[in-house]
Amino acid sequence: MYILLGNFSLLEICYVTSTVPNMLANFLSTSKSISFVSCLAQFYFFFFSGCDEGFFLCFMAFDRYLAICRPLHYPRMMTQQLCTGLVIFGWSCGFILFLTPFILISRLPFCGPNIINHFVCDPFPLMMLSCVEDTTTQSIYSAFNAFFMIGTLLFILCSYALVTLAVVRMPTAAGNHKTFSTCASHLAAIPLFYGSILMIYVGPESGHTVKMQKIITLFYSVITPLCNPLIYSLRNKEMKAALRRVFGTEILFIKHKSNIVVI
Repeated sequence: MYILLGNFSLLEICYVTSTVPNMLANFLSTSKSISFVSCLAQFYFFFFSGCDEGFFLCFMAFDRYLAICRPLHYPRMMTQQLCTGLVIFGWSCGFILFLTPFILISRLPFCGPNIINHFVCDPFPLMMLSCVEDTTTQSIYSAFNAFFMIGTLLFILCSYALVTLAVVRMPTAAGNHKTFSTCASHLAAIPLFYGSILMIYVGPESGHTVKMQKIITLFYSVITPLCNPLIYSLRNKEMKAALRRVFGTEILFIKHKSNIVVI
């Protein structure tokens, strides 16, 4: 579990680094420019990292399924070779799979306006700048998004459906609580990641205004990676105790400040 979580954390760093530094520089700059090559590089590495993130969420769900539903067989099934293979597959598969939509979009003719109405090089604003309306590229890109996102989400949901059935059959409430607590952080990260990207990349593009697209992109590119370290660190007992001390001290301070002193 921690090997997969460590690779997931490294992937999140790559995911954020591909967009946030340039985005912050543009907020502070007056020119707000980016070269064509840099824009394509940002587009590729951002979505390649997002694609890999979906694979690692699947691997983590599969790992929890084996640990909870097949606990006696877990050491025999989740071997070091299998874990290494999953990590290599996760990093390489997104890198290879996303080459097709990347090549198709990069080969579009760009000869008109060069202003992207977005703070990152998102595919839909890029395709809108093309001189021709290439419906084939748009269809392939939309089909790729739908197949990947819905496919990985269904795999995760099926894994946790089997986990839920196994937990329900447990005889003790303490066992139920302990089992669900091991999956709580992963279950909290899944709707944060899939909720926003399904809304903007699988749903109809015309259903969202440009402002709404920017808000949703900001959520899954900045807010979700910002929340994930906190979500996964809540599994740590020392982290929980530290948060209780901090919030407990703040509550006592607020209560003390709210008292009325009568002179």
